[in-house]
Amino acid sequence: MGAEPETERLKEIGSRLARSSLSLTRYIATAGPGLIVALFLVILHNFPPPFVGSISNLVFDTYQRAYPRPYEDAGVRVVDIDDESIRRLGQWPWPRTDAVRLTDALTNAGAAAIAFDVVFSEPDRTSPARAVEILRQNPEARGDYSEIAALTDHDELLGQAMARGPTVTGYFLTAEANAQRPVEHAGVAVSGTPPLDVLREYKGAIVSLPVIGERASGAGSVSLDAGRDDIIRAVPLIANFNGQIVPSLSLEALRVAQGAGAVLVRSSDGSGEWGGGDVTTVLAVKTGDLQVPTTDIGELWMHYTAPHPDRIVPAWRILEGDLPEAEMRRLFEGQIVFIGTGAIGLRDIRSTPIQAGELGVVIHAQAAEQMILGKFLTRPDWASGAERMLMVMLCLLIALSAPALGALRGGVLAMLALGGVLAGSWFAFRNSGLLLEPIFPALGVVSVYIAITAVSFYREERARSHIHNAFDRYLSPELVDRIARDPGQLELGGEVRQMTVLFSDVRGFSRISERFGPQELIGFLINLLTPMTDVLLARKATIDKYIGDAVLAFWNAPLDDPDHEQNAAYAALEMLETVKRLNTDRADDSAWPGQVAIGIGLNTGPCCVGNMGSRQRLSYSLIGDTVNLASRLESLTKAYAVNILVGEDLAARLPGFALVELDVIRVIGRDAPERIFVLMGPPEMSSDPAFIETAARMTAVLEAYRSRDWAAAETALETLRGAGTLPGLEGVAAIYATRVADFRQAPPPDDWDGVSQALEK
Repeated sequence: MGAEPETERLKEIGSRLARSSLSLTRYIATAGPGLIVALFLVILHNFPPPFVGSISNLVFDTYQRAYPRPYEDAGVRVVDIDDESIRRLGQWPWPRTDAVRLTDALTNAGAAAIAFDVVFSEPDRTSPARAVEILRQNPEARGDYSEIAALTDHDELLGQAMARGPTVTGYFLTAEANAQRPVEHAGVAVSGTPPLDVLREYKGAIVSLPVIGERASGAGSVSLDAGRDDIIRAVPLIANFNGQIVPSLSLEALRVAQGAGAVLVRSSDGSGEWGGGDVTTVLAVKTGDLQVPTTDIGELWMHYTAPHPDRIVPAWRILEGDLPEAEMRRLFEGQIVFIGTGAIGLRDIRSTPIQAGELGVVIHAQAAEQMILGKFLTRPDWASGAERMLMVMLCLLIALSAPALGALRGGVLAMLALGGVLAGSWFAFRNSGLLLEPIFPALGVVSVYIAITAVSFYREERARSHIHNAFDRYLSPELVDRIARDPGQLELGGEVRQMTVLFSDVRGFSRISERFGPQELIGFLINLLTPMTDVLLARKATIDKYIGDAVLAFWNAPLDDPDHEQNAAYAALEMLETVKRLNTDRADDSAWPGQVAIGIGLNTGPCCVGNMGSRQRLSYSLIGDTVNLASRLESLTKAYAVNILVGEDLAARLPGFALVELDVIRVIGRDAPERIFVLMGPPEMSSDPAFIETAARMTAVLEAYRSRDWAAAETALETLRGAGTLPGLEGVAAIYATRVADFRQAPPPDDWDGVSQALEK
């Protein structure tokens, strides 16, 4: 005996261990898929698909729109050959003398550098010698034009102007090879191995005429290569031209402005920061006192400003002398000036993250501004590793925590983690100019949470399926669904609700039963009740039960239905139409018993609804006086020879429907009298003149009957039976004719209240 407590204690320990083991198994089964997803994302991070880059661009574009770089006067101006300049000075291309005047004006104003985002690649057609040559081709031209032809060529004049000032010419780089080559005004030195393999490579160029380009102080590329979506997010500061590193227009303008002798490129293998690798990349470029961090391929991440009027000066104001000398010096002295075309038809339009149509020359100017101000967007070397580590940590956090927290609290944790990732990325951009991608950490949080949620959902669905398999053969599908969602509902009890109840029954079912055998009878009921059930379900009814040929349905439980009275009325009318259609469609079907008719009783009021029955078996049903009266009304449809009878309370809640009062009755088991109505049609019928006439004639019958004016009642009944009355009240007229005849023979007592006793149960 002494060993029994110890045995029981060991059994309890074993049971606890078994439950613990089962719980751990379920935990691992839920968390495992999340860990698998985390591992997959780590692999994917090393080989990111193209859509990741597109999403990253979208994120950083959004950051730029939310926080554009604040405009600061960095000593950079843009002279815009705009529409007004074209209108005032003539169509493009202008004579090179206009470019001479523009260059000299800016030089005299003290510009530190004058950079042309214009390529003078063809001779000026307005030069004196060219003009004389064209003039002499005219047969009407007379005279000696040799003095004019001897005047200095306009391209030469522009070259001289270039030589007088700190000028920079632009050139286009092309993928197609040609014989042209950019002028090298200053060398490009490289600290380390030249990073030619990573730079954008070009085979050809479109350059300014030698007489112009060779006189300038510098030359730079004006090529701006956009991404696949045609948005310029970065500007190349250096490029690979047939194995030669060449600078951009903005970088060359900075060199000339500082009087620097060369551009220095820092390669990854020329710095102690380099961690090794097969490909040499770019770390930074340096000109004069300015060192600019770049991407691996020598690009400057652009952080654009919103358009600002102080940056741009129209060219006509300079060429037409609209600006006094003092204003010219205020605007341009010590400034880097970019000259470009913004006029319609000439403009070099590019898309940026914050503006769909930005001038290319303004992009060059903004690049120069960023380099001067030191306002850079950078993506440090450690960014990728930090993002991967953060992703792994968050994936582990969600994978290990969510199964224990549950869907709701796990979702809150995931949202907090996601919000932290996005907030951290935005903070780094906003305050430090760091480009830290939130994509993979955010993708990790969302993917792991979805995986865990999907597994949990699958397990719950399996549990619900188990309940269905166990009970759906014995209980109604509606109840099984409620039990699957909340097993606690397997308790007896109910609630009192305002509900509408419908009873339906087939007329003459006993006769039909005698005609058909059991199998044929069941087939008939299936063919009849299926479409009527479809009508009821479409009108949001809950099917309580089928009692042979009878149907009991109700509204406003278990789900709320604020329109339950109207839905019930429409359902009853549609059930009648369904029976009519079945009678027509199956007129020649031997399995259909001729013209089938149904009677429907409708009532509304308080009912007790819930899980009724015993502890062995439950049924979601309803009870109450409202249900009993609906059943009585259905039985009375046979006595009054009408299809649908409606109780007084429901009739009051169906404004607009075609209702006609028939009688005041007292049903068995109920002391209070009840006014009953026939439902003849939907609200559209209530405005029909025939219905209005019928209702008025029935009202006249009731008024004469209840006032004991038997002669008037007989007259009203004759009118009710006459032409113009809608069919359907013949049985009612017959009932009242019999009553009037009886009362003529034996008048009712003095306390008679016009209430009839219903004998049907």
